[in-house]
Amino acid sequence: MKPTVLSAVQPTEGLHLGNYLGAIRNWIAYQEDHDCLFFVVDLHAITVRQDPKVLRSNIERAVATYLACGLDPRKSTLFAQSMVPEILELSWVLTCHSSMGELARMTQFKDKSSKQGENIPTGLFVYPVLMAADILAFRTSLVPVGDDQKQHVELTRDLAERMNNAYGKDLFIVPKPMLGTTGRRVFNLLEPENKMSKSDPTGLGVVFLSDDDKTIEKKFKRAVTDSGTSINPEALSQGLKNLIEIQAAIQNTSLETLASRYAGKQYGVLKVETAQVVIEHLRPIRDKTDALLQDRAALHQILREGAEKARERASAQVKEVYKRIGFVGRS
Repeated sequence: MKPTVLSAVQPTEGLHLGNYLGAIRNWIAYQEDHDCLFFVVDLHAITVRQDPKVLRSNIERAVATYLACGLDPRKSTLFAQSMVPEILELSWVLTCHSSMGELARMTQFKDKSSKQGENIPTGLFVYPVLMAADILAFRTSLVPVGDDQKQHVELTRDLAERMNNAYGKDLFIVPKPMLGTTGRRVFNLLEPENKMSKSDPTGLGVVFLSDDDKTIEKKFKRAVTDSGTSINPEALSQGLKNLIEIQAAIQNTSLETLASRYAGKQYGVLKVETAQVVIEHLRPIRDKTDALLQDRAALHQILREGAEKARERASAQVKEVYKRIGFVGRS
């Protein structure tokens, strides 16, 4: 049997270059020799209050983008998280087997809650348990993640092992993190010490997959580098390294090889050429996404068919969990 791979992206604020290079592009290759489930985590998205119309539009655009990037619903299971209620059923069981202490230690919770004051949403606290339910509901063996999500997979492993010890060692498959290589982490163009994220309030340092060519070029021209003028491959600032790594990821070459090509060149040359590489690569994805969005009924049908397959798998896992922990009446 093929190993099961599962991954997802939040649909809020539109998908960006970091989502693409760090996750989505890698998914395409996984389709050929893995049993893949890729979805939109709309339940995770509502840890922050959403405008219903905007959320629906973002879900549709995310799915259209998945397809435009090369995901094939004949090879992978594509769905929206909220269309598989079995995930929520399992999430409650896992919540009852987790502790407040281990959830409070989650780095993302500490970072995000520090900005919320006393008004910390409960959903933000239990977010990692819902993520664990996403993974365990489908007997996932491999989870592609960046460094910042590895801690959540470790929690998932802990919960799986805890329940296996309590209710039978074969109840859950204990998943492994699947770390990417080149391009696994893209940083904000204006704040290169921070990863590219939808939470950027201005969006000026984030390259969205929906941005037009001129917007992309403008964002790269404004990219922060350092106080120098010419490139020294032996002493790259984080800003310069970020630009070179973006190019290297798209062109499937090494950072060292590409950096050597720019030795002695002006920063402006790197900015303009990186912008052009990104524009040429993203333009067909953007155009195909826009074309797919013209038939939203077809997108909804793909989601329904994917959700039906996902529910069949998750239902079998939840049924077994309910049986092991002593519930009755689950058919």
